[in-house]
Amino acid sequence: MVRRGSNLLRISAVVAGAALIGLTGASSIAQTPVSKNSNSVAIYKDASKPVEARVEDLLKRMTLEEKTAQLVTLWEQKGKIQTDDGTFSPEEASQNFPNGIGQIARPSDRRGVTQTNAGAAGASAGSVNRNARETADYINAAQHWAVERTRLGIPILMHEEALHGYVARDATSFPQAIALSSTWDPALLERVFSVAAREMRARGATLALAPVVDVARDPRWGRIEETYGEDPYLVSEMGLAAIRGFQGSKLPLPADKIMVTLKHMTGHGQPESGTNIGPAHLGERELREVFFPPFERAVTELPVRSVMPSYNEIDGVPSHANTWLLTGVLKNEWGFKGAVVSDYFAINELVTRHRMFANVKEAAERAIKAGVDSETPDPQGFTYLPELVREGRVSQARVDDAVRRVLRMKFEMGLFENPYADAATADAKTASPDAIALAREAAQRSMILLKNTNNLLPLDPTKIRRMAVLGTHARDTPIGGYSDVPRHVVSVLEGMQAAGQGKFAVDYAEGVRLTESRCWSCDEVKLIDPEVNRKLIAEAVETARKADVVVMVLGDNEQLSREAWADNHLGDRSSLDLVGQQEDLARAVLALKKPTVVLLLNGRPLAVNYLAANAPALIEGWYLGQETGNAVADVVFGKVNPGGKLPVTIARSVGQLPVYYNRKPSSRRGYLFDTTSPLYPFGYGLSYTTFDISAPRIARPTIRNGETAQVSVDVTNTGSRQGDEVVQLYIHDDQATVTRPLIELKRFKRVSLQPGEKQSVTFELKPNDLALWNMDMKRVVEPGTFTISAGPNSAELKTATLTVAAR
Repeated sequence: MVRRGSNLLRISAVVAGAALIGLTGASSIAQTPVSKNSNSVAIYKDASKPVEARVEDLLKRMTLEEKTAQLVTLWEQKGKIQTDDGTFSPEEASQNFPNGIGQIARPSDRRGVTQTNAGAAGASAGSVNRNARETADYINAAQHWAVERTRLGIPILMHEEALHGYVARDATSFPQAIALSSTWDPALLERVFSVAAREMRARGATLALAPVVDVARDPRWGRIEETYGEDPYLVSEMGLAAIRGFQGSKLPLPADKIMVTLKHMTGHGQPESGTNIGPAHLGERELREVFFPPFERAVTELPVRSVMPSYNEIDGVPSHANTWLLTGVLKNEWGFKGAVVSDYFAINELVTRHRMFANVKEAAERAIKAGVDSETPDPQGFTYLPELVREGRVSQARVDDAVRRVLRMKFEMGLFENPYADAATADAKTASPDAIALAREAAQRSMILLKNTNNLLPLDPTKIRRMAVLGTHARDTPIGGYSDVPRHVVSVLEGMQAAGQGKFAVDYAEGVRLTESRCWSCDEVKLIDPEVNRKLIAEAVETARKADVVVMVLGDNEQLSREAWADNHLGDRSSLDLVGQQEDLARAVLALKKPTVVLLLNGRPLAVNYLAANAPALIEGWYLGQETGNAVADVVFGKVNPGGKLPVTIARSVGQLPVYYNRKPSSRRGYLFDTTSPLYPFGYGLSYTTFDISAPRIARPTIRNGETAQVSVDVTNTGSRQGDEVVQLYIHDDQATVTRPLIELKRFKRVSLQPGEKQSVTFELKPNDLALWNMDMKRVVEPGTFTISAGPNSAELKTATLTVAAR
């Protein structure tokens, strides 16, 4: 996460400054530069040696203070390694950090620049961050210092945010994570994050704080937009694809890749009351069946080397203090070889938020013993590690284990061989034409057609004389949290104007203004005076009255659904309704009975009951990134047939929550005066054509325990247009020793078919797909029957029966 402007930052900076003495002032070996050849025969400098041998050789050469330095990060305190205008200073770095630095956080931003120089350097709050060349130069300067002017020459990890593209000035902005998941297209995600990795590595970054593989089951939570949805299998598949895009499938790391950090382990996506970092009331079985799988699969199937714990607590134990979670499960059970990297200020929050300890030194002791290996974003709790070791409260072996994990990352990244970026080419590798084209494609494939009465869409431009484009965010385009400023964001208005050039006129009216600002990092959120909006609605109605067709953009912006990182910086909501007077606008415009297309740009699934009942056409777009307008025009005018599917269930109201699809049999008996059925089910999405999906065919209807089952499904395009359908395969364990969800997604495939074309899709169900955690908390497949279902969404399914016989 990235925090800006909170009181906690100012407090923690004071604490960290005081604690820093324990890190920089007690080395037992003189910290002086050495000649380039003095360690030429050291094993750790020999790239031909095995990584583990290099790690152990370097580790035995390090002092306790040098080891501790590898476990801390700089962000708010970057002023201690740079001049007042933000230029990296080897002199300042050597004075303040003679033992080296483990990580630098967000080298692309201008943290640490003094206020007196903020104007010239652009470092004030909300300012422009470093561009590609400036970031590469900064990183190279820091790496030259670390390699050439510290005793052992250990390079620095440079971590950046990359939720839906590299979060940096000018970098390519792709659709938000929840939108990318709506593509149900892992191959596309792999391509998207390959571009993000390329742009990051071009500037010298080597570690992404992404992807988020939290399973999200509460739409009130402002961070739901950062996730891949509510289902553990879908989240796992999308997460694995993102990881392959970022870092490939094997190590050492290729030259154009960066390592990932899985976030946030775990239970983060179902917090109490839907409020960020609220307690997660989950038992071990639910953790293992719902929230663990994306992390377990990533760690066991790919060489992941960084995992970030969540802020929340489970059963009274915050994740950063949870030995069972971080050491017992992650490291011992799953065999994780990488480093557990703290979330920003999370160790100190064991004191300030969870109120478990009297001071950050005690919190650091608990965190490192629990399994946290590295602290972000500033030297704070882990600066006390030398004291804790000398006092016998933390073992030297535990510190060595943490350092070993961090060093392993650096060797596998190839940092000791090449820590530098090619600054001269960094800009050319940023937002290149192929990246922009991919951003447009990703946006096209993310959109979900929820409603299309009488086939209003696609629009025929030859039948339009005048179009009305309505909505504040039709012109001022939101692209979601964890974004910087791309070179250009194409608005819906621009997209419609380009499509209509020489064909029809386009008029614009703001309609309803939501907030005074779209500043994601600003604390205060101010809604617009209703009187202002009443006038804007009246103007919009008059604009629409003159039009043949209306495109109306409604939804959220970056202030209305976001990470609530402090008590004065909130982002969760107690309602799922459209904010402000947007429904008033919709009612007034729809009363004109014009052909109207409603596009939702939003971060959370909204309870748009009125629009679902009354809008002729409704598209869920989430946040579509820098190519929003072009992609929307492509879909609205039929150049692209929408094929996205919902990665979450859309509730009718907060009263239905929780409303995820994979519910237990005893849930949702009913309500007085209301229904338990969602507004739109998980996996739902329409097309401009129609499809037929057959019942599943099982090659061998009876298999023995431990065998795989081959399942085939036919899908046919029964309409008149080319289009995409997502074949979804679900299972249900019909009788079991513990209760099972009614259905569970186990496979899916997005296929593209021409009119009349038929394709057979074959899936293999493996033993783990049929397994459950039994009464003894062992993962087993119990003999019996399983209902295998296939369809276009979780509510329209055809079934067959699979029998698993005892051996």
